[in-house]
Amino acid sequence: MTLKQEKKVENIKKFQTHPTDTGSSSVQAALITARIKEISEHLKTHKKDFHSERGLLMLVGKRKRLLTYLKKHNFEQYQKTIKELGVRK
Repeated sequence: MTLKQEKKVENIKKFQTHPTDTGSSSVQAALITARIKEISEHLKTHKKDFHSERGLLMLVGKRKRLLTYLKKHNFEQYQKTIKELGVRK
């Protein structure tokens, strides 16, 4: 269950801070959010796929840690990221 290359490039361009930024916390959170959405759709039809469910929970935890880091180090970028992703209030 990987992201299509076009979606991945689109997410990177949307959240990058400079033209060569592909690994900042906001970009990583955006890519993880897209994967979370895909896995959530998969689990709607495959309710007993517990391996994917565990992977989903691990991704949610990883995104939470990234957003916590971003909140501590760059609060303006954090607010922009969560607003764009629509993950928190």
